[in-house]
Amino acid sequence: MSNYFLETIKAVDGEILNIKYHQKRYESVLKSLGCSEFKNLLDYLEAPKWGVYKCRLVYSPHAINVTYDEYKKREINTFKLIFNNEIEYAQKSLSREDIDLLYEKRVDCDEILIIKNLFVTDTSIANIAFYDEHLGRWVTPKNPLLKGTTRQRLLDEGRLCEAQIKVHELRKFTKVALLNAMIGFDVLDRYEFLV
Repeated sequence: MSNYFLETIKAVDGEILNIKYHQKRYESVLKSLGCSEFKNLLDYLEAPKWGVYKCRLVYSPHAINVTYDEYKKREINTFKLIFNNEIEYAQKSLSREDIDLLYEKRVDCDEILIIKNLFVTDTSIANIAFYDEHLGRWVTPKNPLLKGTTRQRLLDEGRLCEAQIKVHELRKFTKVALLNAMIGFDVLDRYEFLV
C-alpha cells in the first residue's frame, strides 16, 4: 500500500471545502512520482447533501477511490511530547505505521506532539499553531512533518507565519490551535503538554 496516497476533504451539506488546496497537493504528489496528467478531484466527489462528512480520497497514479464518513470531532486537551529524530511523513500516504507507533506511546494523553531534533513538528493528525503574545501573531512550525492544506491556506491568507519552535519554548505561548482539513483552525480551550 506504500504507493497509495490520501486526501482528507471536508464536505458540509454537500459542499466540498477548499478543494483547490487538495487538488494542488494531489498534483504535487503525482509530479514527484513522474506523472504529468492529473484528474480533476471534484469529478470524483459527491458528498451527502446533509451533514458534515469526511471525504477520504485514496489515490495512486492509476486510480482514485472515495469513501464518506460522517465526521465526529475528537476532544483533545493533553499532549504527550514524543521525541523522534528519524520520523518522515512529507506526503500524506496510507503508510502511517511510524506515526501510529509513536501515537501508541501517548499513555493517558489525548494526542502526541512530535519533537524532531528538539524542534516542534506536528501532532499525529494535525498541524499545530501557537499564539505568541509578545509578537501578537500565530506561529506554526517551519518544518512540520506534513505541510497540510489548511496550514498552507492560512499562511497564504496571512493568518499564520512560520517559525522554528524549540521544545523548550512551548511554555512561552499563551494559546494553542490545531489545524487540519476537518477541524479548520481550532483554538483549544485548555491544553497541557506532558513529558
